[in-house]
Formats: sequence, structure tokens, C-alpha cells
Amino acid sequence: MYSVKILNKIAQCGLSKLDPDKYTISDSEENPDAILVRSAKMHDMEFGSNLLCVARAGAGTNNIPIDRCTESGIVVFNTPGANAVAVKELAICAMLLASRDVIGGINWVKTIADNGDQVGPMVEKGKSAFAGPELKKKTLGVIGLGAIGAKIANAAIRLGMKVYGYDPYLSVDAAWHLDSSIIHANELDEIYANCDYITLHIPYIPATKHFVNADTIAKMKDGVRIINLARGELVNDDDMIEALKAGKVAKYVTDFPNAKTANCENIIAMPHLGASTPESEDNCAIMAAKEARDYLENGNIKNSVNMPNAIMPRNGDPRICVINKNVPNVIAKITEYLSANGVNIENMVNAGRKTVAYTMIDVDKLPEGIEDAIRGIEGVVRVRIV
Repeated sequence: MYSVKILNKIAQCGLSKLDPDKYTISDSEENPDAILVRSAKMHDMEFGSNLLCVARAGAGTNNIPIDRCTESGIVVFNTPGANAVAVKELAICAMLLASRDVIGGINWVKTIADNGDQVGPMVEKGKSAFAGPELKKKTLGVIGLGAIGAKIANAAIRLGMKVYGYDPYLSVDAAWHLDSSIIHANELDEIYANCDYITLHIPYIPATKHFVNADTIAKMKDGVRIINLARGELVNDDDMIEALKAGKVAKYVTDFPNAKTANCENIIAMPHLGASTPESEDNCAIMAAKEARDYLENGNIKNSVNMPNAIMPRNGDPRICVINKNVPNVIAKITEYLSANGVNIENMVNAGRKTVAYTMIDVDKLPEGIEDAIRGIEGVVRVRIV
């Protein structure tokens, strides 16, 4: 039996992917094999010796101590693309709200509601104060063309917009999903110089903190409208507020309000609604549960943020799974040990990611003490048999 601890409410459709004959699920397990989490902060948590993986039902993993997990051989999964439709739709909404003062107009109508028969004429007289440009024939810059950014770029093309996309890490597979009309920007300055709207879809890491700041805003078109549904820290709030006051930026839409931005003129601050749809929550829960299950039962890793992806079909043989430091000779020493003990390797996959590597080896037999023997090889972090 595997034990799974849930730190937030995880949709039942996701939990149902874990066979009750193989899994126990609770929010009180002290030393679980896996943790399913959404937004709960885990940086101060003590991890038990049994913990093999953490699956985040969502894309961002800032609430998880990634480095500490990697050092302990704990695989951290996220669910890229599971909430892509929800965020795409909100991004389109954000562009519309940034263009026409729909929110201001609705609030103004409430202030004149007590004027009886005069409400209609007042509306006709006052509506021009809330006008704004159409999206059609405007230019959108999408920074980050992953699962979400690609969907937004394609949707904007269908709305009649001209679209620039920037992503230096764009994979061939991701490129296949992009509309051929999207202009591939080789430099961010192409986005800044040409786009009426800019939407951010990049991860928040130390290198992207305050990605949008006074210097980058200065390169943008006057009256640019900026949408940030990715992470609040990507934008320097002080610089953004100054740019709004100066009229350099016309509107800023953020899904991450704080004390500075929550009630600032020309900032539309939404309460982190990006993935707040029942469909998105279900999709994330299902993907997270499946990722954890496949790793626990088969050793396969897909959509990990700290370990290399490695997938190998099962053939019924015992499987040795090894997480090790990505240094020379570790694999050679493992295969040398297996050969010396008469073990035949039926199938094998090895992958590396920065400082860590992962190996799965299907073998015809398991000599006594094999886990301890491999665990004793210098550089090996974790060993298990599945």
C-alpha cells in the first residue's frame, strides 16, 4: 500500500485515479509516500523518510522547497497545461478590460441608479467616458509560448490581431501548435517596439524577478497595455505605477494584487482567478494524481520540475530506480555490480538534468542486498525497487 497526504482540497475526480486497494489517502499521514498539494506552503515542512514525490495540482511550484527535495531524491511534479484553457480565457478577458473601461462604466451606472427615468438619458450622455479601442488589428506580444502562451497567441490571431511571440526555449513540439501567422521575435526588443498589448507567461525564478521594470517599459510603445497572469514578482510594482502616472502604460492587469496595486488608478487587480474554474481544478487534480501514481508504481517521471523526464514501458521484470548526482562513473558502477552478480539488464533508460540524473533498469532477478549495494555507490542519492 502507498500512503498519500493531501495538503489542500484536491478534486475527487483526481483522487479517484488512485486505486483504494493500493492507496490510502488522508490529510494527517505523518510519513507519506506522496504528497498532493495546491497552494499550501511547504518550505517549513519536515519530510519523512518515505516521501518519494510531491505533485502540485497547478503550474507554479514556489510553495515547494525544490532544492531540498532534489537533495533528498524527492521528485516534484507540476501540471503544465492543465489550466491552460482557463488562463487563456482570462487573458482574453484581461485584454478587453484593459481596452475599454467596462469596470469603470459598470461602477458608474450603479451611482446613477436612483435617478429614475433619467438613467437612460444619463447613460447615453455619459458612456463616452468609458470608450476604448478594439482588439482587431492591434498587435499583441506574447512572452512565453508554453501551453498557455501558445493558446493565447492562437486565440489572438483568430480575433484579428497581429501577434509576436517570444520564447528562447520554444520546443519543436510546442512550435507545431502555433498558428503560422504568429511572428517569431528573436529579441524582446521586437516585442517592446511593436506591441500594443504585452502578456507575460514565463516562470518566476531569480533571473526573471522584476522582468518588467523602468528600463524595459521605456522600450515599449506609448500607451502599451500589460497583462500579468503569471506571477506578481515578474513586475516591479513601483516602476509600473510611475509608468501609469506618466501615461507610458495605459493599463496594467494583474492577477496578483498587493497593497500597492489593489486600488491604484489604471491597474485592474483580479483576485488570482487564472485557474479558478471547476474544469481547471479537475484537470490539475487528475494530472497530478496520475503523475504521482505512475512514478510510485512504475518509476516513470513526466512533468517534473527538479528531475529529468524518463519514461520506459514495463515488461513485467523487476525495476531498479536510481536517483544520483549527475557525475561520471555512477552508471558504470551500477552496471558493473549487476554484471558481477549475474544480473541481466533487460531494458534501461538514463537521463540527466543539471546536477541530478535518473536511471531505470529492468532486470531478470534481484540479488539479496541489491538496494543497499547500489545505495552505497558514491553519488547515489536514492534507490528503490518497483
